[in-house]
Amino acid sequence: MLIIGVAGTELTAQEREWLQHPACGGVILFARNFASRDQVIELTRAIREAAPQPQLICVDQEGGRVQRFREGFSALPPLEVFATRPDDTEAAANHAWLMASEIRALGMDLSFAPVLDLGRGNRAIGNRAFSADPQAIARLGTAYIKGLHRADMAATIKHFPGHGSVLEDTHFDTAVDSRTYREIRELDMVPFAEAIRNGADAVMMAHVIYPQVSQDPAGYSVHWIRDILRGELGFKGVVFSDDIGMAAAHSTGGVASRIHAHLDAGCDVVLVCHPELVPEALTAMQGRTLQPEVLQPLLRSAEPHWHDLTASKSYQDIRQLVESLA
Repeated sequence: MLIIGVAGTELTAQEREWLQHPACGGVILFARNFASRDQVIELTRAIREAAPQPQLICVDQEGGRVQRFREGFSALPPLEVFATRPDDTEAAANHAWLMASEIRALGMDLSFAPVLDLGRGNRAIGNRAFSADPQAIARLGTAYIKGLHRADMAATIKHFPGHGSVLEDTHFDTAVDSRTYREIRELDMVPFAEAIRNGADAVMMAHVIYPQVSQDPAGYSVHWIRDILRGELGFKGVVFSDDIGMAAAHSTGGVASRIHAHLDAGCDVVLVCHPELVPEALTAMQGRTLQPEVLQPLLRSAEPHWHDLTASKSYQDIRQLVESLA
């Protein structure tokens, strides 16, 4: 299945046609899709009404610099605030609950979180990481997952098997991590393994190449997805690609080649975040077996009303605590 991006704050006629395609399983929203809280609620409603099958409506609302919706929402600090408080699992759970509760109150299903990459200076990750210490990330990430689940949101851990130990930003460059599997397993993969043991619902793959393990970027690699993630770690949830529009995803060729490489390697869902790539992506899905049911565990049927959520004392108390972390 595909998760697609749309261009603006309202659906165009062409985008409504895209949502009719049987391979379209959802939409990811960005800051370009946001004008106000009421507008996003209406856009979410329009997406669901335009599609003949349930749509997974997603966003990256991590906090810090990766917070797509800002005006009218809690000011979520980046996860790096926990680097100096690595045992404050209650605060991590509160951060997750607050973010997820606000997103759910918009009628959306999922924020792609938490980031479990090591905070080791990667240009793309930066302060999005909890810490440089894999054990601290494992503790905080597990608490974050519990906070998401308390708000009735599935947890998506990213970017497997770890994006933090390379310098390059895969949005713009190819990234190669030359370490051995043992080194990766004993450092970067520790938080992912712990999160899987503690109920992570989905995994997003990294566009990083680990040549001592596989010659393909992780999201294109049967070995990483089927042998290690599914086999060794026993993950049974949903596997997402990262965005196929990122520079590091171009190694396998054009849009159709990228989609087929991800799906053939074992990804369940491919992210097509750039609207200009969507027509070619949908065409590429012709003839493939579609499995819309794979997204069912991530869909949510009911959400809190925004007024009811924000009027509650628990929300107000947790918002104050989370915003004070910054």
